[in-house]
Amino acid sequence: MLLLLCLAAPLRAEPIAILGLGDSLMAGYGLSRGSSFPAQLQAALIQRGIDARVINAGVSGDTSAGGRARLAWSLAERPDAAIVELGANDGLRGLPVAQMRDNLDAILSELAARGIPTLLVGMRAPPNMGRDYGQAFQQAFVDLARKHDVAFYPFFLDGVAANAALNQDDGIHPTAEGVSEIVERILPTVEALVERALRGRRAASTGASRPRRLRR
Repeated sequence: MLLLLCLAAPLRAEPIAILGLGDSLMAGYGLSRGSSFPAQLQAALIQRGIDARVINAGVSGDTSAGGRARLAWSLAERPDAAIVELGANDGLRGLPVAQMRDNLDAILSELAARGIPTLLVGMRAPPNMGRDYGQAFQQAFVDLARKHDVAFYPFFLDGVAANAALNQDDGIHPTAEGVSEIVERILPTVEALVERALRGRRAASTGASRPRRLRR
């Protein structure tokens, strides 16, 4: 009888694993581990009743090329969804926009091939890089989001950039309060990403449980 009850009891679903592939803004430069974007986002999702685990795959100083190079290693975590936050260092270094676009294109293509719902986070180039560079830089994210049909959040630092009260002394990296502002603004978009991942998980589960037809 005990065995039957154990078999009948539903297994508890694993938390939704969200890969945060990014640079210092994802890694939490200058912040405690609990104040980083992945940590605060995970806490916000759990507070909303979403059992989630946000994987911090941020590396300070990383460019889009760096993120592309370590993507396979990061995917060893077997995430259900991904947030791609890369490009800020490309802009700071004035690297060719076409190069950044190619790297992000390759990342999004690989995530799509693995069936991982993705949120692409946009970034803006520093004003000193010039108007033409800035426009091309920003448009690259828009074009890639459209090409790959992924969720898109236009500017990661929306509401925080250039606000001294929400940034560290370097004027680039947000404080813990700044990260809280980012999380609050991006949360609805992430919730939609999670819902998409849950639909994919349910579909996979249903498909796996279907009996195969016998060939005649």
